[in-house]
Order: sequence, then structure tokens, then C-alpha cells
Amino acid sequence: MAKTKELSKDTRNKIVDLHQAGKTEFAIGKQLGLKKSTVGAIIRKWKTYKTTDNLPRSGAPRKISPRGVKMITRTVSKNPRTTRGDLVNDMQRAGTKVTKPTISNTLRRQGLKSCSTRRVPLLKPVHVQACLKFAREHLDDPEEERENVIWSDETKIEVFGKNSTCRVWRTKNAELHPKNTIPTVKHGGGNIMLWGCFSAKGPGRLIRVKERINGAMYREILSKNLLPSARALKMKRGWIFQHDNDPKHTARATKEWLRKKHFKVMEWPSQ
Repeated sequence: MAKTKELSKDTRNKIVDLHQAGKTEFAIGKQLGLKKSTVGAIIRKWKTYKTTDNLPRSGAPRKISPRGVKMITRTVSKNPRTTRGDLVNDMQRAGTKVTKPTISNTLRRQGLKSCSTRRVPLLKPVHVQACLKFAREHLDDPEEERENVIWSDETKIEVFGKNSTCRVWRTKNAELHPKNTIPTVKHGGGNIMLWGCFSAKGPGRLIRVKERINGAMYREILSKNLLPSARALKMKRGWIFQHDNDPKHTARATKEWLRKKHFKVMEWPSQ
């Protein structure tokens, strides 16, 4: 038989109020659209326990003792990449035979769930300091200033790349803790190279680059696509161009070209 839907607390309280007002179980059930037996059960519970709240249910005892719970919680706190199989083996060595779902349920009750690791840039201390300095300097920039920026970058699309995942046990809002992430670096791979740009007003041009990009080719890409994108996006006078610190972006010839074109370039910390 399918499990019936549990009554809300307001409905249960209303049953008690109507009972205290002198109405019969039949009349209460008819008024609220409930069975007489359901109404009677709520009233008997109220008379016995003076509450309509759900009472603790007995159920089967926990398979893992409080000490075992502390042990596996401590294990995944030290190493979030511990697998359920590892924890099953640890418990077996401690004299308790459990299954993987039992491990999952136990950790979930402790506020831990299995999640994919987040990929984040590999930041050295110098990168962290530079990013903090940049953030503090631009913390109070007006929104209009960001709306006047054209952002750009290149990317490689990995058609046949391997996108493996790793899972960790973590609490809510702890996805960016170093133990729960996989550091990444920019590297080669893939067979489609794209350059694109956008602003707050929408996307600019997106082009495919069929050859390896060097400084000369990068300047040619900007010459053919950056200004047309700015015109199409109807950027205001004095708009700002952003690109990262790729060597071809920071080359002396590229900087000189940007200066001659009177492009205002946004400073940008590494990573």
C-alpha cells in the first residue's frame, strides 16, 4: 500500500482546535476533507502527549557506532578523496562490517556529500598578492566603468580531450577549499583555436585561428576584429580593452601597436 501524505502542522492544530470547540470526529473530517480515523488518531495523540508534532520513531539501531562515525568523519576531513571502499575496509579492520550505502548515509548525516572537485588556477603566493592588490584597487569602481570594457581571450577546444572527474567528501559551501579542488594550468591540446571578445552590451566577433598564434598574428587579429567589434557593440568613447598576460599580448611590439592605435588597456594580474 502506498504511503499516505503527512498532514501539515497547521491541519493537525486545526483538528485539535475544532475538537476543543466541541465538534465530533465525523464533523471535523467532513469539514477538512479527512477520514474519521485520521482525525481520531490526531486527537488521541494530542490527548496522550499534549502535542501534534511528530514523535521520535524507534527504527533499527545504527550500524556504525558514534565512535565509528567520528573515525570516518575524521578520515575524510584529513583526506576528502578517501573512497567509500577505503572507509568500508577501515570499518572492517575495526570490527564492523558495513556497506558503501551505509557509509554514504552516515557521512550525509554529518553534512558531508560526495561532489566533483572544482578545477581552479594554480596560484602561487605572488599571484594571490597580485590578485588581492587588483581587487582592492578596483573595489569601488562604478558599474559604468565595467560596462565600457571589451574583454577578450583565446581558447583551445579539446575535441578528443579526456575530461576525468574526481570526487571528494565535503560540507556545503566548502567547494573551493584547497583539499576539495584540482589545480589546473594552461596547456596545449585540442584542434580548434578560437579568439573572441565581448562586453556588457553583448558578444563581439568570434573567429577560428587555423595557425599557431604569435605576436604578429595576434596583432593582425586585433586589427581585423577588435575595432569592428567595438563599433558593432556601440562602445562609448574611451572604451577599455582587456587581455591577459600571454607573452604575445605583452610583447614590446604588441604594446607599441596598441599605443599607436590609442587603445586603453586594462592592467590584469596573472592567473
